[in-house]
Amino acid sequence: MSIVIVGAGLAGGTAATELREQGYDGKVVLLGAEEHPPYERPPLSKGYLLGNDALDSAFVHPREWYAEHDVDLRTGVEATALDTDGHVVSTTSGDVTYERLLLATGAEPRRLAVAEESGVPVAYLRTIEDSDRLKAAFGEGRRIAVVGAGWIGLEVAAAAREAGSDVTVFETAELPLLRVLGPTVAEVFAGLHREHGVDLRLGASVSPQDLAGADLVVAGVGVSPRLDLARSGGLAVDDGVLVDATLRSSVPSVLAVGDIASHAHPLLGRLRVEHWDTAINQAKTAAHNLAGADEVYDAMPYFFTDQYDLGMEYVGHGSADDEVVVHGDLESRTFRAFWVREGRVVAAMHANDWDATDDLRAAVRSGELPTEG
Repeated sequence: MSIVIVGAGLAGGTAATELREQGYDGKVVLLGAEEHPPYERPPLSKGYLLGNDALDSAFVHPREWYAEHDVDLRTGVEATALDTDGHVVSTTSGDVTYERLLLATGAEPRRLAVAEESGVPVAYLRTIEDSDRLKAAFGEGRRIAVVGAGWIGLEVAAAAREAGSDVTVFETAELPLLRVLGPTVAEVFAGLHREHGVDLRLGASVSPQDLAGADLVVAGVGVSPRLDLARSGGLAVDDGVLVDATLRSSVPSVLAVGDIASHAHPLLGRLRVEHWDTAINQAKTAAHNLAGADEVYDAMPYFFTDQYDLGMEYVGHGSADDEVVVHGDLESRTFRAFWVREGRVVAAMHANDWDATDDLRAAVRSGELPTEG
């Protein structure tokens, strides 16, 4: 049986690895539009951008691993169309046939017209080359404008400040990360960045004139899932490729994972998650199912961030409308927070409390709020 994986990012590379590690000995073709073999993206806005981590540590495997394990890795190859009746993926280097297909096409940064109209060089952060460009632009006396105070925008702001740049962050919401964390915890991140000298302009619209004095504008206004290939194959698509609890699409021979998968989570309902941990773990489950299993994916979403001296981990899927219960001290930035909806814990995070992770996972899975202490 032949399995084709479209998307040679972290999810695609993990799926190919899992197939081989679990003993699948059929044909595996891994197609990637970038020239690099599969790599992790978190270091691009964290350790690698800060200059603390070597690039080699970001790769899933050295390139030679794929040939050694009989994985047909084709980089610099873009998939352009999908024929699910004929089981054919059209690419920039010819057609590829499959028996089972995994879509892991990822996402791309949303373009920001106001930045591109400013006359200032504009950077997005998605690839190794993007991270290299940012790293080269940071330094003493450099003026960096960041539009968007989400996770990527704040991590870039922190890295720029640590490199000595003057940083201004523009955000339309009243607080950074407000839609994700709600006001109680979002205020922690606002204070953190102000304390480190970031000029936070919150509740602010931004014009090209506001950006004109910068040396570089970093656009951090989110990403859009790459769905054109799925649409060309007639798959059911909404915010992402609609997949069931086993990650199968509306065409059962086609599975989807990672940034593009709108997954029917058995505990949390339908959701699409754009985080590293989901890419890894969905890819492992999908690999098992591609090889003939029928496993349900029910892992809790997880992500982390490191900004200055604050490290945090988050489990579950909360919203700004949920009640937030805090155990610990917000002022010292060492605490646990729980998002509670209709009496049930739906998400939890810690800041600088590295023994907390297992407890957070248990609280979200059980739905029960722990007692403080």
